[in-house]
Amino acid sequence: MTRYLYLARHGDATPDGRLTDAGRRQATLLGERLSDVPLAAVHHGPLPRAAETARLVGERLPGVPLVESRAAGDYIPYVPVRQDLPEEYADRFLEFVGRFPEDERRDGPALAREAVERFTGPAAQTRHELVVTHNFLIGWLVRAAMDAPDWRWLGVNHCNAALTVIRYAPGRPSSVLFFNDMAHLPAELRWTGFPPELRL
Repeated sequence: MTRYLYLARHGDATPDGRLTDAGRRQATLLGERLSDVPLAAVHHGPLPRAAETARLVGERLPGVPLVESRAAGDYIPYVPVRQDLPEEYADRFLEFVGRFPEDERRDGPALAREAVERFTGPAAQTRHELVVTHNFLIGWLVRAAMDAPDWRWLGVNHCNAALTVIRYAPGRPSSVLFFNDMAHLPAELRWTGFPPELRL
């Protein structure tokens, strides 16, 4: 049967990883948007910004369980090597990935495989699930849904509390139904989490 995977990046957060006032408003509005969706679960990463976002979303979803998962956490899902990358991007992307701690680069690929196994693909019965996570995992799962090369999670940007939905139906390729949708957010709460040069 069909699985609908809803992906949301945590709300806007402070440098120490707690939600800002804007981030809490974003999370509440995301919960209101999803209040009519028959969600079976809200999965979230263990970091405070994701856990708090999930809790605030969950307040608008009575009876829907919150499930913490390391697979929904913040990590490097795939470490490219130079021969993976187009030459014009190689130095930039390798330098970017190299900034992250060794444990995130070492442990991330196994967590990314777990996320794909746990959250994607057709289900035993029609199922709707939300994963409140971080930018890199959303990029990884969108890349996988589009059968793009492994390195292509790089450069996929997702705004805070925006919504992406992927459909996994038997006998059909996965479909990204929409990406980075902010229709539930007023103008002043949109585009946070994007690099400044990309904000509209």
